[in-house]
Parts: sequence; structure tokens; C-alpha cells
Amino acid sequence: MESVFDIIAEPNRRAILSLLVSSQQSVGEIERRLGMPQPTVSKHLRVLREAGFVESMVDAQRRLYRLKPEPFQEVDAWLEQFRRFWSGHVDALERHLDRMDQSMNRATSTKSKTGRRRRGPNRERDIGETK
Repeated sequence: MESVFDIIAEPNRRAILSLLVSSQQSVGEIERRLGMPQPTVSKHLRVLREAGFVESMVDAQRRLYRLKPEPFQEVDAWLEQFRRFWSGHVDALERHLDRMDQSMNRATSTKSKTGRRRRGPNRERDIGETK
């Protein structure tokens, strides 16, 4: 049996999974939205269903597919060991964005008090503003 990673390595299957994140879809809807032939969509859905990524239910004449969380939890558990490599970078980005927000708020506050925006030597002038 293929591993979870072998299954999601295939681009068409990833595209199908991405579609199913937002809502359940029929084979015909997936076919139209991705521009894939129906046999290709069905083949990939079969692989995803057998691997436990999706489940289907019958609704009148249509078979609707939706995601199942278990395989994604397996991927998440495996990725846990690597999170330390990017969590520090994400934290640093968050601190940087917070500083930018604070700086923007101070600049907005200064502008509203003086009626003009503070400007460094390399910043452009406002339209209609003279030296």
C-alpha cells in the first residue's frame, strides 16, 4: 500500500483535496472545476478513498466526496518534529509585523496631530506638496 506521502505527492490528487477542503463535491463538479477528464477524476478519487483521505455518499443520482480527517492528522503528527524549524521564523515575523503596526499607528497619530505626515529624506512628497 502507498504511504500517505506517496498519495499526496501526485499533483492531481492534491488539487482534488484542495477542492474538497471547502465543501463536498461530486465527480462532475471536480471534473469541471479542475478541467480533468471524468476517468482521471474517478481514478484519483478511488486512490484517495482507498487510502482513507475521502469518503463518499450517494445523493440521488450523484456520489458526493468529502475529506476525512484521519490521514491529515497522520501528516500533522509527522510534521510536528519539524515545526521547531519554522516556528521561530513565524514568531519573528509576527514580532516584526507587530512593530510595523505600532510604527504605523505612531505615524498616523503624528499625522493627525500636525496635519502632515512625517517624512524621512528619501520619501516622496504628497501630491501637490511643495518643498
